[in-house]
Amino acid sequence: MTHSIRDIGIAKQIGSYSVAIETAPNLRGPYTSGTPGLAASGDLPDDITGQAELAGEHVVRMLKLANMTLADLVKVTQYLTSAQDTTAYAKVRKRFLNDVRSAFMLLVVPQRVRPEFLLEIEVIAASRETSRSLPCRNTSYCD
Repeated sequence: MTHSIRDIGIAKQIGSYSVAIETAPNLRGPYTSGTPGLAASGDLPDDITGQAELAGEHVVRMLKLANMTLADLVKVTQYLTSAQDTTAYAKVRKRFLNDVRSAFMLLVVPQRVRPEFLLEIEVIAASRETSRSLPCRNTSYCD
C-alpha cells in the first residue's frame, strides 16, 4: 500500500478502519459509482448477504480492471437501507476487505433509487502502478 494511515485514536474505538488516509503524490485510481449487488444478468439476490457478496465482487473486478487490488483502497462508502442488515453486511465486508484499513463510512439511508437494492458500495483507490490499456468502446473519445 502506498498510503499512510493518520490515526487519531478514534477508529480503534469503533472498528477496523482508518479515520484518515494520506496518499502519495502523483497517484492514479478509480472513483466508482455506487455499486449494487446486482448481477450482470439482472438477477438480484433477495437478502443483504447475497447482494453484499455481489457488490464486493464488483468492486474487486473494477479494481482489477484498473490493475489494482483491495490494498489500494483509500475510501469505502457503503449505503444500507436497513440498520438491521448491519451485522450480516459486516460479516461479508470482513471477508472481502480482511485487514484493509481504508477510510470507511457506513450509512443507513431510507431507500436507494431502486427500492429492491439493499445496499450500494462506492470506493476510491489510488496506486503508482500504470493502468493497463482498456479497449475504447466509444470511438468518438478514442485516440
